[in-house]
Amino acid sequence: MANNLNNIHPGEVLLEEFLIPMEISAYRLAKETFIPQTRVSAILKGKRRITADTALRLSKFFETSAKFWLGLQADYDLEEEGKSNHEELQSIMKYAS
Repeated sequence: MANNLNNIHPGEVLLEEFLIPMEISAYRLAKETFIPQTRVSAILKGKRRITADTALRLSKFFETSAKFWLGLQADYDLEEEGKSNHEELQSIMKYAS
């Protein structure tokens, strides 16, 4: 593979593009969105996914769309799966009618 960029977890986007610039603590985010603080922390550390529930809460709080957050998660998941199953995926032949 050529020089690929690192796959960016949605938690990193949440931290770097929202919380830090807006000077919002993880604690405040958890309290104001009713997301458990442990879930917010795990998302920010890249150890937990953004679920539909979390996406809806983040979209309401930040005035974004839930699809934005789920899209970040889907992009991350697809890239991770593509990396971990690269050889097997490469061996799949296209359907020929």
